[in-house]
Amino acid sequence: MRFRSAALIFFSAGLLISSVSAKAEVVSLPQILQQVEMVNPQVRGARFRWDSAKHQILQNYIPADPQFTFTNSDSPNYFLGGQAGLNNITVGQSFQFPGKGWLQGTEAKRNAEIARLTYLATLRDVRAQAETGYYQLQLDDALVDLFTENVANLERVQKVTQIAYAANQVTQGDYINGQFALEADRETLRQQRVTVANDKTALNVLLDRRPDEPLEIDRELNLGTFETPLDQITTRAVTSRQEILETALAEKNQDTALTLAQLEYGPDYTLNFGYDHWLVPSFGVRPSQTRAWNFGISFNVPIYYWSKNEDIKKAHRDLDVGREDLDSIRVQTAGQVTSLYRQILRSRETALLYRNTLTPLAHQAFEVMLIAYQNGKVDFITLISAFRQESDSRAAYLQAVNALLAGKVAIEQAAGGNLQ
Repeated sequence: MRFRSAALIFFSAGLLISSVSAKAEVVSLPQILQQVEMVNPQVRGARFRWDSAKHQILQNYIPADPQFTFTNSDSPNYFLGGQAGLNNITVGQSFQFPGKGWLQGTEAKRNAEIARLTYLATLRDVRAQAETGYYQLQLDDALVDLFTENVANLERVQKVTQIAYAANQVTQGDYINGQFALEADRETLRQQRVTVANDKTALNVLLDRRPDEPLEIDRELNLGTFETPLDQITTRAVTSRQEILETALAEKNQDTALTLAQLEYGPDYTLNFGYDHWLVPSFGVRPSQTRAWNFGISFNVPIYYWSKNEDIKKAHRDLDVGREDLDSIRVQTAGQVTSLYRQILRSRETALLYRNTLTPLAHQAFEVMLIAYQNGKVDFITLISAFRQESDSRAAYLQAVNALLAGKVAIEQAAGGNLQ
């Protein structure tokens, strides 16, 4: 019993050590993206659908299976009985009007290419979700650090307020307001830790892992640069975005569908080859010739041509829809890229302003106001306003960096892939 208890303690300690090491392992963004490509169910499903579409091409080039017919006729006893008058073997093969099968195969090829582009778009979007989630986790981790420091600064404020209140230099209201601000920020910190846990869960879902599996990331925020010209990004987007290429292929399929609708006037046909064997010589072509070969051809007659006219009109309208959809998505993509580009530049300017100017000034103001409050030169409202100003400026900097990084992801998503 003691051995089992010791083993259990040892095993639990091992789990604890492995858990700590798992938590300490830092996963970089490239590692996250590489894993998403391999294990994400959405990506894998899109890849399987592409593979399925590729296997549907060949069937469109191959005609329908031939029909084999055996006839045992004029039997005096029963249908497979002896002494039948005639045995007939017929092989029939149906064909579409020349050109239909080729056009249908071409459509299937385009559908397979559309499936490939859909897979690439799914991969692109899931990568963008993972990258955005990674940056969001970086932001929320940084906000945890900010709120932790806010609590520490408010504890400094509360200590100063307590000393001043004990010396009858300030009113009890300052002490109460300071305690309220401290407890409120402690609650904000607790809520922010839950937000971080939810961010990790969202990333784990994309990685097809347990929602509560430990996950640590590189917490360094990188502003970087963004030097790609807008015209270059727009050109790349309207020529390479997967949705635009898919719509272009769909338009070509609509054009092919119009040709197929017009070919409905061309009749499909069936070729038949037969062999007759008369078992009763007098039934044959001649008593000395009891075997004969047959050939037949049958085809449909398009007497209901007026209904096919409606199919052609519908195909014309579908082709018009495809062209308009292609023009629409090109214009929308160009507009989306332009708006995102402006926002990225603005976010970077904002981040640099807060990092280099506003946040240092706000921090300096808070330290000055804290000393001034100790000396009785400013009131508590001025002190707490200076504290909030510093906290808000640091949060605004983090939000601007996150908006910049998320904007880069969004513009690459709109452009159809990595811009570097």
